[in-house]
Amino acid sequence: MMQNTNSYNNLEEKEHFIDSKAIEESSKKLLLAIGEDPEREGLIKTPLRIADMYKELVSGYNTDPEKLINGALFNVEYDEMVLVRDIEFYSLCEHHMLPFIGRAHIAYIPNEKVIGLSKIPRIVDMFARRLQVQERMTRQIADFIRDTLKPQGVAVVVEGLHFCMMMRGVKKQNARMTTSAMHGAFRANLATRQEFLDNISRGASSLKI
Repeated sequence: MMQNTNSYNNLEEKEHFIDSKAIEESSKKLLLAIGEDPEREGLIKTPLRIADMYKELVSGYNTDPEKLINGALFNVEYDEMVLVRDIEFYSLCEHHMLPFIGRAHIAYIPNEKVIGLSKIPRIVDMFARRLQVQERMTRQIADFIRDTLKPQGVAVVVEGLHFCMMMRGVKKQNARMTTSAMHGAFRANLATRQEFLDNISRGASSLKI
């Protein structure tokens, strides 16, 4: 059984029940509360669409980490940095349930094992497709890779644009949030950390909607 620790503990241990009917009824009440008519042509199926949407947007709660990895851990004699950059993600801020979107950059230094390349974006999606805050999501990704691979080190940097700040409140369209989490060699060794940061900044394009 894959180990669960600190920042993502208990999230994969039980099924997260999604009550689609309750979401539909709540959506109808919300439409009425904002002065709309849920029976008009353009809105009749909106509550159903909203329920289906949330099942997809919070599907990460029910992602089985063992099935996600699916045995894709391989013994390889390689002890240099493995980096996957510019992994797109879409999440929901838990404070206003508005989207935040961006890119994750993930690196690790193997300790006899590497993980299948496609699994790294899937790990990002597993944690992004929940009600989240970017700081916690960043730590969850780093902790999960550390506990699954037992590498010499893990580094995660996440850049996000938050609609709760763009559409409401201060309405700042270009403010970008950057968070990071480092384990092992990336935390202990300045040169290793700097190599990672140099690699993700080299040729990086601006994050845009």
